[in-house]
Amino acid sequence: MLGAGTMGSGIAAHLANNGFEVTLFDVTREAAEAGLDRARKARPPHFYVQDRSNQIRLGGISDNLGWITEADWVCEAVIEKLDVKRELFAALEDVLQPSAMISTNTSGLQISLLAEGRSESFRRRFLGTHFFNPPRYLKLLELIPTEETDPLAIEAMTKFLEERVSRRVVLAKDTPGFIANRYGMWSMFKAVHCAEALHLTVEQVDAITGPFLGRPRSGSFRLNDLVGLDIMQDIAQNLLDRCPSDPHRKVLETPASVRALTSRGWIGDKAGHGYYRKEGKELLALDLKTFAYRNRLEPELGSIERLAKQPLGQRIREALDQRDEVGEFLRSYLVPTLQYANYLKEEISHNVRDFDRVMMWGFGWELGPFGLIDAIGAEKLAIDSKPFYTKSEIYGFDKTYHTLAPEPEYATIKDFPIISSGEAHNLRDLGDGVSAFCLTTKMGSITPNAVSELTNLLESGKAKRLVLTSEAKVFSVGYDLNVFNTAIQNGDLDTVRRELMALHRLGSLMENVPIVAAVWGYALGAGLELAMSSSIVVANAECQIGLPESKVGLIPGGRGTVLMRLRGQENAKKLADTAMTLTSGVVAPNADLARDSGYLRPTDITVYHPDRLITEAKKAALTATAHDLPQWVNLEGPVGGMIDRLQDDAKQRGDLTDYDTVIGDKIKAVFVKTNSYEDALAKEIDEFLELCTRPLTLTRIKHMLENSKPLRN
Repeated sequence: MLGAGTMGSGIAAHLANNGFEVTLFDVTREAAEAGLDRARKARPPHFYVQDRSNQIRLGGISDNLGWITEADWVCEAVIEKLDVKRELFAALEDVLQPSAMISTNTSGLQISLLAEGRSESFRRRFLGTHFFNPPRYLKLLELIPTEETDPLAIEAMTKFLEERVSRRVVLAKDTPGFIANRYGMWSMFKAVHCAEALHLTVEQVDAITGPFLGRPRSGSFRLNDLVGLDIMQDIAQNLLDRCPSDPHRKVLETPASVRALTSRGWIGDKAGHGYYRKEGKELLALDLKTFAYRNRLEPELGSIERLAKQPLGQRIREALDQRDEVGEFLRSYLVPTLQYANYLKEEISHNVRDFDRVMMWGFGWELGPFGLIDAIGAEKLAIDSKPFYTKSEIYGFDKTYHTLAPEPEYATIKDFPIISSGEAHNLRDLGDGVSAFCLTTKMGSITPNAVSELTNLLESGKAKRLVLTSEAKVFSVGYDLNVFNTAIQNGDLDTVRRELMALHRLGSLMENVPIVAAVWGYALGAGLELAMSSSIVVANAECQIGLPESKVGLIPGGRGTVLMRLRGQENAKKLADTAMTLTSGVVAPNADLARDSGYLRPTDITVYHPDRLITEAKKAALTATAHDLPQWVNLEGPVGGMIDRLQDDAKQRGDLTDYDTVIGDKIKAVFVKTNSYEDALAKEIDEFLELCTRPLTLTRIKHMLENSKPLRN
């Protein structure tokens, strides 16, 4: 990796996360070290596990350029200046392997110009790889070959980037700004111009251009702050200079508010000021009339409240007819923005699906412009076109329909046929003898119905190889607390005991069948307990994983405490640390850290590609075998005392409350006051039930149900 700036160090971190041997260069080794340090401190984090950063080799271009001979791929991300990049490529040519790929990461320079003067061999292996920032979190990569790039090299690089580098690749034309910046920046500036012309507030525009428009919650002005107003200006100016014949280029001229903010140095989040400013926990908003910051004003936009629950296309179609701020803004902003996409499409993209994917994968839009045109209706937008998509075809630039190539490796769980259904699940056929039990409850919550339906399936013997997953927004947020809340308030502990025993029985049944749990989003509480009972957990890298029952006044009661006891029995220290993990209710923020916490086993699989979870889960299921639990080991030594000391230290730091230590003592009892696996299972249920009798537990449960956040009492 050549260049240790924001993008270069971020790409290096992403590659290290994916297991590559990475060398990060800058002008000097010290500059490379400084860039890596920034990546280590970045928020959100660039690295899943900080140790990965120590595996990146650092070098100076002048002193260590010979290391390039070891590289199969050289990616350059130095300053965005044509002459600087060209000079570097000239120096590289003598040390590149004959088969090594070479790419430039640029958001605006012409790729073909960068390769001028290089050998034919160099030019045939050279292309643009436009990563998005931060690379760990944004899966889109625009791949930009030149007319001289070898078609076989393009094909090989596409496959490599998708399969090994965890990217979704879109092939873009070597035009100014490619697809993302040419259209995306125009769209961003257009929203600002419209807000200024219509005298709308930043909060009103962000409310309209957020989820209501099928876009991220950041809306327009928060997105501007995140990108940086200075960067926006630089990209827009580059496009103005390079697109003199574009009749719509005037939109790229700097809006008055951007000009005023940048003149003050208020260029967004990195400067602490932009269209918003954070003051303590409050986010102040800029008044576009006075340019003073004020408390945010919650916009009163009746159209949004009235239409928000309708499908995206329908709600926008109706909103366009409204005689209010929402309708005025959409007519002024959205209609021209979609018309511009239609005007621009053939110049910058190979097909409308590529165009749409850039905006969905790079900007987080629910639908790209052409999918949105179809959803709203082209006639409503004064666009003369047939539908761009049918069920299996795409409308090409040659005015005919073309069959969409299948992409089975990116199949989602809903792409597979349903075999049968229940109150809490769908059973789907993944093919090759693998079926999938898919939770259909809200947020993948584990309900009594879900437990009984999975139990019945396993007892029937019909599931030979199974994937456990979910059709909700996440894998699972845990057991349905309403069940326990109602039972506890009614003094019905028999129901609680019965449900815990059902979870225990289900977990034991799962051990007899090759089962793979495919988890993403959240894998918490009882959802994780079931996943831990599977042969293999295949976890999306960004999945948040943990057993946070202590935060609702309980201990993991569906075998979670016992399974963690078995996983921590390697030695006394590890067992004590495991007890503290459960006492604190730690949730690992990603799958690799979950492995460090003991929630995942060394044999479980992290899937770094954001769109290949089901493919990898099925692959694992085809070779999975039923598994046995580790044998119970009674550890000698003062394990209980070690747990007590850890609790005392945490309490003194303010990390635990008095009641947290009560819960911790229950976990300790399961860990050290039992002599067998069966004994520990019984103890787990008994301690869980005892906590159910305590008012502070009921208070925690009720607070979580009412506020969706824990109470520290």
